Amino acid sequence: MSTTPPPERPVAPEQPAAPEAGRARWRQVRDHLNRNRFELTRSAAAGYAPHEFAPGGRLLARRHWIPAAPVPLDRVRLRRQEQAPAAPVDGRRPELGAVLPRRADGTPYATYADAVGDLARPRLFENRSCYRLLEVAEDAAVPTLTFGLGRYFDVIDICEAAAHEYAAAALSAPGGPGPEAGATAFRAAVGDPTDLTRRPVPAAVSTLAVRHDRRTGAAEFVLHWRDPAKVASGGGLFQVMPVGMFQPSHDAPWNEANDFDLWRAVVRELSEELLGSSEDYGSDTAPIDYDAWPFQRTLASARAAGTLRMYWLGLGVDPLTFVTDLLTVAVFDAELFDEVFARMVTTNDEGHRVRLDDGTGHAAGIPFTAEQVERFADREPMQPAGAALLQLAWHHRGVLLNGDDRPSGPRG
Repeated sequence: MSTTPPPERPVAPEQPAAPEAGRARWRQVRDHLNRNRFELTRSAAAGYAPHEFAPGGRLLARRHWIPAAPVPLDRVRLRRQEQAPAAPVDGRRPELGAVLPRRADGTPYATYADAVGDLARPRLFENRSCYRLLEVAEDAAVPTLTFGLGRYFDVIDICEAAAHEYAAAALSAPGGPGPEAGATAFRAAVGDPTDLTRRPVPAAVSTLAVRHDRRTGAAEFVLHWRDPAKVASGGGLFQVMPVGMFQPSHDAPWNEANDFDLWRAVVRELSEELLGSSEDYGSDTAPIDYDAWPFQRTLASARAAGTLRMYWLGLGVDPLTFVTDLLTVAVFDAELFDEVFARMVTTNDEGHRVRLDDGTGHAAGIPFTAEQVERFADREPMQPAGAALLQLAWHHRGVLLNGDDRPSGPRG
């Protein structure tokens, strides 16, 4: 007779009986999540083995997701798949029953996005079409990514719901090490967060924007603080800038193919986040004419001239939220940066730009130095994607800044 005890069932936080109490508890957990994302992320990351992370230990990643050296962005291949297969895990899984409060009439919210919309609606909250990541080819030297279509609320219904579940479990056991990976019901249903077949995976594009002075060799980067009152995911954390979902500019069907391009996605985000431009491109009536857009033409000419260099550094998954980020770097010559972003905004629709209060007046914001990279990647409350991108960029700074293909130091 076996004496092996049965495996413990994943725990699901209990919901109070009364709808009012349940909604109050839900708000309490949501607030705890937004106030403690950094600590909760570190706790969640501790549940994974070191080999499951990208170099630096911030993002979960499969080995072939991170290239050995930066890849020029124009070498990244994107493929579209017209029919995306159904995934076994979505935002209507029964395991989420304990995460979802009930309405005043006693009926449960159908999804986490429904609950957020009613109980904690941020300024930006729209279920737009997104490109859904389906596959990453094995050859990291020639990145090839396949996408179908998904919806932004897949991020809320799955990623934020998983984070909420984890935060509730952590809040129920204060002072403890936090639940292990897979120890809560919905996270156990998701399984391996890097398995792109288990759930819909809308991807964000995170770009490290660097200003490089070739004359002095000095470099700076742009940093963002994401306001939890304005954004539904990643609020209360520092992040590189710009960042945005990889998605068409509007749900009108002609945009799906026209906007399916990483360069075009980055250009739009640079315009919106650094210059405060509108997200309304008129693409509800006609696709964007990128060749006629002066901002895009300026940046495209700079790429051709070598005064703007774009690189791909890979992709990875946040260990708390399971949000997936595509990692890119845009290196601007100082003169170009100062001309293009002469009117760079301090605040935007998602938060505010970070400046060092040291009286030196850094044009981009933060010096790209070992001290500042270590500070934000290791000590400050920063999103894992931004921390990983900073670490990878610092490791590859010889390539990014000077075209030197020799590694610049340990990845850390």
